[in-house]
Amino acid sequence: MWKNIVILGGGSGGIVCANELRKKLSGEHRVILIDKDEEHTFYPSLLWLIFGLRKPEQIKRSLKNLTKRGIEFIQGEVTDIFTEKKSISLDGQNINYDYLVISLGAELNTKAFPKTPKIFNFYCLEGARLSGEAVKNFSSGKIIILIAGMPFKCPAAPYEFAFLIDSFFKNRNIRDRISIEIYTPETLPMPTAGPQIGNMLKQMLESRRINFNPERKFKSVDEGKIYFEDGKTADFDLLFVVPPHTAPEVVKKANLTNESGWIPVDRETLKTRFENVYAIGDVTTIKLPGQYKPDKPLNLPKAGVFAHYQAEAAAENIVKEISGQKPDKIFSGDGYCFLELGDNTAGFAKGNFFTIPSPFMKMYKPGKLWHLGKIIFEKWWFWKWF
Repeated sequence: MWKNIVILGGGSGGIVCANELRKKLSGEHRVILIDKDEEHTFYPSLLWLIFGLRKPEQIKRSLKNLTKRGIEFIQGEVTDIFTEKKSISLDGQNINYDYLVISLGAELNTKAFPKTPKIFNFYCLEGARLSGEAVKNFSSGKIIILIAGMPFKCPAAPYEFAFLIDSFFKNRNIRDRISIEIYTPETLPMPTAGPQIGNMLKQMLESRRINFNPERKFKSVDEGKIYFEDGKTADFDLLFVVPPHTAPEVVKKANLTNESGWIPVDRETLKTRFENVYAIGDVTTIKLPGQYKPDKPLNLPKAGVFAHYQAEAAAENIVKEISGQKPDKIFSGDGYCFLELGDNTAGFAKGNFFTIPSPFMKMYKPGKLWHLGKIIFEKWWFWKWF
């Protein structure tokens, strides 16, 4: 008997899951992808867009293209998820599902940041474009990159941005006129990658005169000053923010989230506690089995690479369930990350986050080869999935 598989979200996880399901299931089964936007944006390329190395149209693809692959695309915003009825509500209509994959990602809470010519959210397409204009027109003063809350997606991105800003102004011979600082609630850069990589990144920042300010919890901001919970403040001329992240309201309303505010899943199968409902990517929370500090449990970072691998595991398990086999595909916890450093160079780290007693990551020597690798990956992404 044919099945309806509904995927919510057309980001990294949703795209991979829809493609994998369509490839492995016979044509009688429906694969439906739903997203509120008509276009998929390749977010790893936003940093290149900021510095004029990409145009918006180069890093977007229409989700309607997926129909050529036999994937049904519906543009609209999901307003309700009914796990007992196995249906979702979309712009007033109900769609029933046999299997549901939630890949809605994280939403950015920008309400705490006033709209001024000094403050920019570089974590979205339009914000990245405006950030690029601000950097290009800046010639002296203090730039702050603020991580306003935990967790946040793409843990390397704020640090890549700092390195790229540093290189941009060095190449314009005005770096000495500009101060670059990072403020974050983290203890080290990318703490879940382990203290070795965190300290290495901290040293790299300091070697390029980028001031790293850890354990600073954001409270509020006005036209030119940031206020922290410990009573300290920081003045700025330009502020680039990673806004606080939150799960979409629709998953909270459906009682899918736990005390963390995100959807808990089985870390190997990506199943939720509801029948035939899977969740993948940034919308999920997965506690890491290895811990640096048992009193401060760590969770799997929010990153596209994990959404990608989780999507493959979830799709394979759904296919096996439909065919009457035992679902035995597991998400292994493997991950990797490119780290843009400017001047066409990049670093690269890979490892496993489920190793015990702590995640194991290896950082490879930075060079132009890794930068080229990221360019090739971008091209492969659009070729593979669209």
